[in-house]
Amino acid sequence: MSGHNKWSKIKRKKGVEDSRRSKVFTRIIKEISVAVKEGTSDPDTNPRLRLALNNAKGVNLPKDTIQRAINKASETGGANYHETTYEGYSNNGIAIFVECMTDNINRTVSNIRMIFSKYNGTLGTNGSLAFIFDRKGVFTVPQGTLKEDDFEMEVIDAGAEDVHLDDGVFTIYTSLEGFGRMNKRLEEMKVEVENAELQRIPKTTATVDIDTARRVFKMIEAIEEDDDVQAVYHNMELTEEIMAEI
Repeated sequence: MSGHNKWSKIKRKKGVEDSRRSKVFTRIIKEISVAVKEGTSDPDTNPRLRLALNNAKGVNLPKDTIQRAINKASETGGANYHETTYEGYSNNGIAIFVECMTDNINRTVSNIRMIFSKYNGTLGTNGSLAFIFDRKGVFTVPQGTLKEDDFEMEVIDAGAEDVHLDDGVFTIYTSLEGFGRMNKRLEEMKVEVENAELQRIPKTTATVDIDTARRVFKMIEAIEEDDDVQAVYHNMELTEEIMAEI
């Protein structure tokens, strides 16, 4: 998964450096809201909320903002968010998978369709990219005082399919089924998890030139700008040349 590990590294840096930090906050607040509405406002009994709160900590979401989100979601009424996905291709044939959380499906599908059309992409039907992407658990853990070999052995024993250490941060990959088990094991180890989420990992990647990569990333950035979008995935091979460019 070395190619995708590069993309995880880019996403992690964006999460820290992105000037659109409010977008990151909004996405996590939505996740907190859905977690509370699906379960309870107590993270000790609500694993999804506990995970969302951990990710909120990872991006330094203010505590009062977190508490307001929990309180609001606990109240009767208010916005009900629905999770939905969209799949399609850029005009260069790169697969694009979009995850959204919205309180208005009609608005969201209209906006996503418009962006695909603007960039001459093709929006497909749900499930059309199932043969390209696998859903995997991805954890990022600051190394801190953790010993590389010992920690890698621990997470492999807990079911990790792959683990990398780059720039002082471990990236751990698990199967979809192993995500909860790994999350529980890291909690038991009292390890600081910077971020934990389910991601769409391409089974195979497509090689493109720099100009094509620029156009694809421009389209991806336009999709990410939409307030209803939680995450965007692609199957473009991130070569060293493209990495240097972005």
